[in-house]
Amino acid sequence: MGIFRKRKQKKLRSFEQVNADTVAEDFADVEQKTCTDPYMQHAWVSVCIDILTRNVARAEFEIRKDGKSVTNGKVAKLFRSPSPVMSRFDLWKQTCAWWSLEGEAFWWFGENYTCGIPSEIKVLSPRHMQHVVENGKVTKWIYTDCENGKPTVILPDEIIHFKDWNPWNEHRGVSPLVSLGLEVEQDLLASKQNTGLLKEGGVPKGLLKTDQVLTESEAELLARTWDKKYGKGMKNRVAVLGRGTEYQPLTFSPDVLKLYDMKKWNLYTLLAKYGIPPRVANIQDSKSSLSGTDTDSQHRAFWNFTLIPLLKNYEQVLEVQFFDRFGLSEKGVFNLQAIPELQESEDAQSNRDIAEINAGLKTINDVLRARGEKEKPWGDIWFRNSSLTAEN
Repeated sequence: MGIFRKRKQKKLRSFEQVNADTVAEDFADVEQKTCTDPYMQHAWVSVCIDILTRNVARAEFEIRKDGKSVTNGKVAKLFRSPSPVMSRFDLWKQTCAWWSLEGEAFWWFGENYTCGIPSEIKVLSPRHMQHVVENGKVTKWIYTDCENGKPTVILPDEIIHFKDWNPWNEHRGVSPLVSLGLEVEQDLLASKQNTGLLKEGGVPKGLLKTDQVLTESEAELLARTWDKKYGKGMKNRVAVLGRGTEYQPLTFSPDVLKLYDMKKWNLYTLLAKYGIPPRVANIQDSKSSLSGTDTDSQHRAFWNFTLIPLLKNYEQVLEVQFFDRFGLSEKGVFNLQAIPELQESEDAQSNRDIAEINAGLKTINDVLRARGEKEKPWGDIWFRNSSLTAEN
């Protein structure tokens, strides 16, 4: 409970801040904390975030009106070209990256924005955003430019704030890595220890022991002769040892070997936190199936249980903070029809829709409404299939 009391006294924003609190209880000096930027220092954090961002950006964000895609107009142009230096792919990639790393993302309408539908969107770093609260509400944001250190005051109606639920601060998101602070720290320390072992503390494969007294030159000659005959690349050779000489093989200590098991456990914990199945991250467990069906199933599960809920979250945030705020008749949705991993499930859904329409359980308009598409004037009337009899 000490951790939670300490967290309530702080504004939990970045992984670095939270990690400093949690790791401090296990290390005597907070300054000894190894991991301060997990995206830069931890390979698998970077891999997980990259997997999420590049897949989220694959989904086409469409502006629709009355169920039809709209390509003209100010709103459609804004999301097609958010700014002179940012593509629509970059917009969602950066949004997802900050969300996955910091638990929140900020869209700013720019320094020239006054009112109405903005003409540009800029993605700001949550690490440089500070909120000001008065009477329980955020009245303004202070953004400090990371290049020149100049603060900029931004009003709440000039931004869109994507944020994950934060039990310690309702005004900010919280990094998904908060609960994995120790795991990430352990992983980095284990990697550093392994690197040090390879660089400076490498253990020889074995020892040549003799009861003879050797001079320094004799010892070097014996070592060179042994390495030449039985060293690297010389496998399955027969070694002949002289009188009073024996070979003793050496291995890593059990404590060193445990580091690999710990890193594997931490890896799967990290994948589970981000909702990434192992095969999506190109990880093949020796005990798992090698079939293509298993791989396809994991890629489909990644979309159904991780990416689609995330995209729906983004849609809902924009509906409230953008489309409803400006009283627009358009809506923004992610079109997933071009995602290959979902084609099979969509085909199966279409077959079920057809079967239910033929059976009289649904009408054409029921299906269209469920898909968010424009209804047909005649779509509420059920036409019985000629193959069906009255008994059917």
